[in-house]
Amino acid sequence: MNILIFGPNGSGKGTQGSLAKDKYNLAHIESGAIFREHIGQGTELGKQAKAYIDRGDLVPDEVTIPMVLETLKDKGKNGWLLDGFPRNIVQAKKLWEALQAEGLELNFVIEIMLDRETAKKRIMGRRLCVNDPNHPNNIYIEAIKPDGDKCRVCGGDLKTRADDQDEEAINKRHDIYYDTETGTLAAAYFFKDLAAKDMTKYIELDGSGDIQSIKKTLLAQLD
Repeated sequence: MNILIFGPNGSGKGTQGSLAKDKYNLAHIESGAIFREHIGQGTELGKQAKAYIDRGDLVPDEVTIPMVLETLKDKGKNGWLLDGFPRNIVQAKKLWEALQAEGLELNFVIEIMLDRETAKKRIMGRRLCVNDPNHPNNIYIEAIKPDGDKCRVCGGDLKTRADDQDEEAINKRHDIYYDTETGTLAAAYFFKDLAAKDMTKYIELDGSGDIQSIKKTLLAQLD
């Protein structure tokens, strides 16, 4: 099973993606990790990407997409979940063309839907337990609201991540994601149009629900 997942920062995309990955034993392929691995291993594509990065330039799609494909074929022989790519409509079209050329199926595209203001609040509301950062605490989510300034799980002190409180940076990321003309949502809708032609399957999840209800809906549609 091969899956592409979309969702804004704060939507729970990582959580739901991990649930699907674990249930179906998929390779979780995240775009940032692809760059790090290729550069770290000194592959030819990695060297090309590093040259752009060192100059402060964006790595062009002509390098990025072959890098993504190589990773999908190498690590995703038994199925993959691609997360964080494509980020815009041009990349979506090029990725689809490349998958078709390589004979790689795209079985499902998942979009976790969440309005922009709620997504931002969820990011800014995250609190990290000093004893275990995996303890879920968020001041804007009732189900995991901390006990005052203490962890709801163990009672430990809570802290915030600096980037979670950087509203300007959050807005910039969301500007790209919520752009339905050329941005990430435009990429998602490109695949939604393909699903209407029975070329893949498109799953829409309401990200405002609780984790378990979203999980139940997702797994029911993937089965």
